[in-house]
Formats: sequence, C-alpha cells, structure tokens
Amino acid sequence: MRSMTPFALVVGSASPHLGRALAQASGTEPVGVKRERFPDGELHIEVPPEEVRGRRVVVLQSSTPPVGENLLELLLLADACWRAGAASLEAVIPYVGYARQDRRARAGEPLGGRLVADMVSHGRFSRVFTVDLHNPALEGCFGAPLEHLSALPLLADALRPHVTDKTVVVAPDLGAVKRAEALAKLLGRPWAVVHKARLSGNDVETLGLLGQVRGMRPILVDDMVSTGGTLAAAAKELKGEGCVDDFILATTHALLVGPALERLQGVPVKRLVSTDSVEPRLELPFPHQVVTLAPLLLRALRPDAR
Repeated sequence: MRSMTPFALVVGSASPHLGRALAQASGTEPVGVKRERFPDGELHIEVPPEEVRGRRVVVLQSSTPPVGENLLELLLLADACWRAGAASLEAVIPYVGYARQDRRARAGEPLGGRLVADMVSHGRFSRVFTVDLHNPALEGCFGAPLEHLSALPLLADALRPHVTDKTVVVAPDLGAVKRAEALAKLLGRPWAVVHKARLSGNDVETLGLLGQVRGMRPILVDDMVSTGGTLAAAAKELKGEGCVDDFILATTHALLVGPALERLQGVPVKRLVSTDSVEPRLELPFPHQVVTLAPLLLRALRPDAR
C-alpha cells in the first residue's frame, strides 16, 4: 500500500523525465495511469480511483509538441481524477504552449494564449503552476490562481562553474532583456542585448547591439529555444562585434524543433544548459546539461519543504 504523501502525483506522457525527478524529490510514486488508443486515434485514460480518491492531486504535463494532444491529455487526466473523487486538483504545466500568441498582430488572428488559458480553466484546477511564461501577463487569463515560477536561479547555479572574468550575458532580442539582466546580476557579470527584427515565424534579422562584447565569451539567454533562428542571428551579430567564438546557451524550454539543430551547429555552441520542462533530447551535436525543475516545483507545492 502506498504511503500517504502530501499529494498524489499524476504524470502526463509529455513529462516522464521531470515526473521521475519530482516523484523522487517528493518521496512519492506516480499514480499508475493506463493509456490506450482507439483505432480512430482517440486517447483513452484510466486512473486507479483508490490512488486519488479524497486526496490532493497534482497533474504534471508540459504542453510541448504535439501541443494539442498534450493539452487534451492534461484535461483528460484531470477529468478522470475529478470523477474518481479527488479532493482537489492542481496543474503543473512547466511549458505552456501557445503562450507566444499573447496578442493579435492583425485582424483575423486568434488569441491563442487566452484560448489555451480558457481550456486549462475547464480542468477544475484550484491552482496552476507554470515556469517562465513567454509573457507573464498571460497569468490574468487563467481561471484559477496561477503561480509563475522562475528557473533562472537553477540555471545560474548550473552556469556558475563556467563563468570567468570574460563572461558576458547576452539577450538575443529585446524581449529577453529583463531575463538577461536578472541572470547577469545572479552571476555578477555585465550584460548586452542584440536588437532583432522578426521576418517570419522561422526567420529573423539583427539590427544592432547594445553593450561591450569584444573579446568576451557570451552566455546567450532566452526563455525558450524553438527553431534557433533568434539565437543563430544573435550569434552572427556577436561574432561580427568581436566576441570569442565560444558560446553557451541558457534556456528554460529547449524545444529544438524544425531546423534548430542545424542552425545551432553553425554558432557554434560550446554548451546548452536547459531544464527538463521539455523532455530532453538524446544525441545532440553539442554538450547538453539538463537542470531538473523538481526542487523548484517541490518548494512551490510544499512550502514546508523550503
């Protein structure tokens, strides 16, 4: 019989690495979820009622690609637990898909971030935990209280052994300025920012650089690495300004989709430091240091564990 830990942990199929780490950190064992596919592709989920009935249930699931499938699984897991008699439900969504669609650039576009927040609100969650939302303003769109956590202190701890008196922290675009400034403060190093213009969902161009980088070794920091276009363009600008050809990338959400690996191989990347908000990819063409979010999440879920 399972010990009665402070919460029952239900892990979605998008987050096995983080699920194992959080289970170990909290001293619990994930609820045994059964999953199967019907011939038409529908997902069928079953949770053991005796493991969730009358308990505080935490559902962990990142909405990584395929975003729609993983969001739907999150809601199916929550509904299954609610109908099995869970006393309360909380969602841990380390990476929130569609968060970049937080405004409409022109008429005829949807407000994807608000729509996803509305969908999550149907999960009957009493609280929602996220990590490094692309736009923190999206917090106001969720129907349940949202706790927006920052992975920067964890990333700073992982980066500190690689910091020298030649290190400079760089924001690859204006949207990452606050993040770069905060990381630079944690590491005790100067920071700089690349001015970027987006041409499309895949392509960007740089328009200039603010800060001193000549002869420095950059740590490029952003909340996510998707196709790698922003970081590749920023690296080209930095090399043109005299940076040492020795780049460290630091991000919370290492999506690495589409042409990302091909682009980043041309930077070149000495090291990628990211969290397990996204399931870590195997056999990358550069060293990849994965920092688990488990301690951060556990402190948020169990304030007494601080």
